[in-house]
Amino acid sequence: MRIPLSALIGLFFTATYFLMAIFAPWIAPYGMAEVVGGVWEPSSAEFLLGTDTIGRDLLSRMIYGGRTTIFVATMATALSFITGSVLGFAAAVLGGWADQVLSRFVDLIMSIPSLIFALVVLSVMPVTIPVLIVVMGLLDSTRVYRLARAVAVDITVMDYVEAARLRGEKLVWIIFREVLPNALSPLVAEMGLRFIFAVLFVSTLSFLGLGVQPPQADWGGIVKENKDGIVYGIGAALYPAVAIATLAISVNLVADWILNRTTSLKGGRG
Repeated sequence: MRIPLSALIGLFFTATYFLMAIFAPWIAPYGMAEVVGGVWEPSSAEFLLGTDTIGRDLLSRMIYGGRTTIFVATMATALSFITGSVLGFAAAVLGGWADQVLSRFVDLIMSIPSLIFALVVLSVMPVTIPVLIVVMGLLDSTRVYRLARAVAVDITVMDYVEAARLRGEKLVWIIFREVLPNALSPLVAEMGLRFIFAVLFVSTLSFLGLGVQPPQADWGGIVKENKDGIVYGIGAALYPAVAIATLAISVNLVADWILNRTTSLKGGRG
């Protein structure tokens, strides 16, 4: 199997970020909240990326921040796909009033901008990582629901789905054994995109003060902590921005390659 250069680059950077997130405590030269130097010290042999606004090692903050950002985004994406896919497939298979109720409820939620909805919810709830994951995952599941339902509607009219119904198979069987295997291709491509939106979403919330709370680090929070340094020509806030952009491009390159590798939706079981 020949992997294109773009996919190799994407795999390399994606794997690097995930491995750094997993092994952060062993890779980071200093503790996440440990003050080890002066304010905004420049890059040196001791501090490869310099220090931040209160003298913490910026490289260590970036590594731990990547760990938090990737964990929250991954869990939120998993929750959104589990919830959105199951409900979307169920709506398509059941049809009738169940489909109408679920679809209209999703339309109602989607009519409210996700960022505003999240800000309202998080302003009245304790901002913890589990709460962040649940809020982000449920809000993003509406997008996954629309895609899953649209794909499943085309699949449910196939002969093998009708045959399963005639055999008396239950809803769970039809969803997981008949619909899901034939809907994986568009869902896999969408998963990469939704993961990146989750990274941007949690970074935005942290920048606005309602995401990951100090002293925990995440990339959006690092931008917020060091944004004032840009006025003085200090680029500490740019490192997490570059990390977010690199991760976004890398994951999309991998998702595009996986989509090209998977078979397109056909009229048979596949």
